[in-house]
Amino acid sequence: MRGKFITLEGIDGAGKSTHLAWFADLFRQRGIAVHVTREPGGTGLGEKLRQLLLDPENPMHAETEVMLMFAARREHLDQVIEPALAKGEWVVCDRFTDATFAYQGGGRGVDWARLTQLEEWTQRGLQPDLTLLFNLAPEIGRQRARGARSADRFEQEQDDFYRRVREAYLRRAREDPSRIRVIDASQSIAHIQQQLTDIAGALCR
Repeated sequence: MRGKFITLEGIDGAGKSTHLAWFADLFRQRGIAVHVTREPGGTGLGEKLRQLLLDPENPMHAETEVMLMFAARREHLDQVIEPALAKGEWVVCDRFTDATFAYQGGGRGVDWARLTQLEEWTQRGLQPDLTLLFNLAPEIGRQRARGARSADRFEQEQDDFYRRVREAYLRRAREDPSRIRVIDASQSIAHIQQQLTDIAGALCR
């Protein structure tokens, strides 16, 4: 049987990375083979593109940023995601195309229709089975993320940028409510993990 594809999304500081490994382990405890990966990245080429995209010393045009994101994604799909799913493994990914609509569409202002065209061309109909969107006010996210490490090119953006990113994420959730589950990321870790446990249990039925 084909595996399931699950993605975690949210602005920086929303906590998705905190919950990623823990959520994947819920499936492993049920005997499911799980491959954890991330975007941009996940492959040798993807990780090199990630370095370019996140490097604050590498300013670039917004459309260049988009094309590099989708280039990394095409490799990721071809080398990692699609083969794992075909083998019956479940793939849990830190960000996917919703992040491109949020950061490059909402944050940078790249045309939504153009992103949709690139999504269709790159993914050939593949979408996650489930996306968990960790929703949090940008001001709180920035406070949480501050000082954790040196800020990358996106983390150096101002609150207005992140407000646009958040709204674009919520727009995606409104457009695809059957796929995208919105999690209130201002709750306690214990409360969120109980929700994730319930979600995992429902997926495994």
